[in-house]
Amino acid sequence: MNSPHAALWWLPVGAGGHFVIHTSHWWEAMAARREKRPSQPLYHAALEIFTGTTRYVIEMGPAWGQTVTGRGVVATGPVGMEFLGRWRLFRYEVRCWEDGVIPDRDFAVGEVLEIPLTAREAGDMIARTTTVPPLTWGRDEFGIGDMWNSNSLVAWLLHTGGVEAADFVPPSPGRAPGWQAGIIAAEQG
Repeated sequence: MNSPHAALWWLPVGAGGHFVIHTSHWWEAMAARREKRPSQPLYHAALEIFTGTTRYVIEMGPAWGQTVTGRGVVATGPVGMEFLGRWRLFRYEVRCWEDGVIPDRDFAVGEVLEIPLTAREAGDMIARTTTVPPLTWGRDEFGIGDMWNSNSLVAWLLHTGGVEAADFVPPSPGRAPGWQAGIIAAEQG
């Protein structure tokens, strides 16, 4: 096993799928029109933590439709509106999955970014997945024009671990919606 580190991957939103690729394209087209800028490719951050002996996949995804058991669910939160989180269809789950799988990793763009960590930092990062704030996915919780989502989880986790998450940007000319929300959550947290 490699020395302790985090591996950050950038995946095109909706890669390998049918529904999300279209809805995210429409969402980005509307956001670009509203913000008077060109539409850009959207990216989703995937994170692996290597402790030196074990590898963990950290991700946020829908709570519904999951067939794999033992995927390391450590937290859940609502999607869309807080009260909707009562129903599984409107809940996301945070996973800290030992030897887990990153869906669509074969579609990653650019090279993996390796972030050196000590064994303690790696262990602390894994432990902090249980304390991520259960904010509402898709909402601009901080009034900054950026919604809470899976990118927020990765940015929050890095930033609370002392890694300057603002230093990481998706491949140009892409965007990673939610990244700034994760940084703000970490700074206010």
